[in-house]
Amino acid sequence: IVGGFIIGVLQQGMEMGEALTVYTLLTVGDGLVSQVPALLISAAAGLLVSRSGSEMKMGAEFAKHLFSSSTPVFIGAVIVFGMGLIPGLPTLPFMTLGLVIGTLAWYFLREDEVKKEEKRSGEKAEAEEEGTSAPEDVDHLLNLDTIELEVGYGLIPLVDKQQDGTLLGRIRAIRRQFATELGIIIPPIHIRDNLNLNPAQYRLMIKGVETASTELMVNHYLAMDPGGMAQKIEGIDTVEPAFHLPAKWIPLEREEEAKFAGYTVVDNSTVIATHLTEIVRNNAHNLLGRQDVQHLMDNLAKTNPKAVEELIPGLLSLGVVQKVLQNLLRERISIRDMLTIVETLADFAPVGKDPDLLTEYVRQRIAKGMIAPYLQEGKALHILTLDRNLEEILTKNLKHTDHGAYLALDPRLSEEIIKAVIKEVERHVVANTQPVLMTTPSLRRHVRKLIESSLPAVFVVSHAEIVDGINLQAIGKVSLKNE
Repeated sequence: IVGGFIIGVLQQGMEMGEALTVYTLLTVGDGLVSQVPALLISAAAGLLVSRSGSEMKMGAEFAKHLFSSSTPVFIGAVIVFGMGLIPGLPTLPFMTLGLVIGTLAWYFLREDEVKKEEKRSGEKAEAEEEGTSAPEDVDHLLNLDTIELEVGYGLIPLVDKQQDGTLLGRIRAIRRQFATELGIIIPPIHIRDNLNLNPAQYRLMIKGVETASTELMVNHYLAMDPGGMAQKIEGIDTVEPAFHLPAKWIPLEREEEAKFAGYTVVDNSTVIATHLTEIVRNNAHNLLGRQDVQHLMDNLAKTNPKAVEELIPGLLSLGVVQKVLQNLLRERISIRDMLTIVETLADFAPVGKDPDLLTEYVRQRIAKGMIAPYLQEGKALHILTLDRNLEEILTKNLKHTDHGAYLALDPRLSEEIIKAVIKEVERHVVANTQPVLMTTPSLRRHVRKLIESSLPAVFVVSHAEIVDGINLQAIGKVSLKNE
């Protein structure tokens, strides 16, 4: 085009506009004449190659490939529309054809989007169908938290460190306390909020079963008068949940007034922690599983491997050892002196494998530490004894079988004995004395089982468990009415 323009102006003497028009048409025309046949030949060769393995008619397959995507149609529209801008070519037909092809391209684009959306919807439906038909993984639902504390939303600040909550720290201290006092490691205590509870209510669960539930008062302290000597103050009467002592809810600003009047004042975190401690202490024997016992044995084996090797599994099974330890924990006896317990079991296992009888032997070996928490000033032990006639009645009703011994008492007689013990115990508790019930070695565990449900806090000892240096003080005697 440039060369023809120069020749036309300089050699042919044409006007610049005329030279540009003539030589542009000639150049473009010559190019089309040479390239169009080549394009047709290439297209024909491509069609022959691509149709060699196809059974579809050429027209249908051509249309299929041409209109299978909106992209080539858009490109064709732009090319045709651009040809209408070339000088010498008919502008209106090319531009009109370009607009028609562009409209078709837009239509094909919309069709492509609809197909893609339908495909996505189909894939989602198939995924949902596969998810519904596939077996649901419910294994995690089988896991059961051993100890749970559920709180209402009003008590959430007690467990939120960002709101200066102290309950989490107290619970960690409880686990350390049980390790040092009872010699067991209690499972982690899981805390969660429960919107089904009242805002200020909490609930304690042991192995998925509700063990205790109490409602507190937010923005209040709990004031208790354990000695019964404090001055009267205004407050909302209630009962302390752990030990069932009479108490009062007082506003926060009256804390100093209550303390000055002789009351013990605690916050809600302390109330929950104390209650939790008592619940766990009362259920410590239920929390000790075989895996926990194995952990205790492994820990002892680090320092005393021979003691453990001799006992398990040669003399006793892990299950029997577990039952002995549970018997001790049921009566709040520490099992921290595990070496003495294991050696005692090894000594008496050849005599018999009855867990209850083995427990009595262990109690006698650890009697000094077992009785220590109940000693008063001057190593005095305040005891209640059973009347001789009552002991004879119990002994006569003691039945021995191949599976052990048990008390075969008439229900009415059992009720009378329990009432007699309760009456004598309460008489001394009112006087601020916590007595210990003492009986013969053969009756001790049976008396304990008899009164356990009614008087779980009463400690029962036998004559064989009284060690040297203890000052026995008999402060009462249990007898039946008709004696």
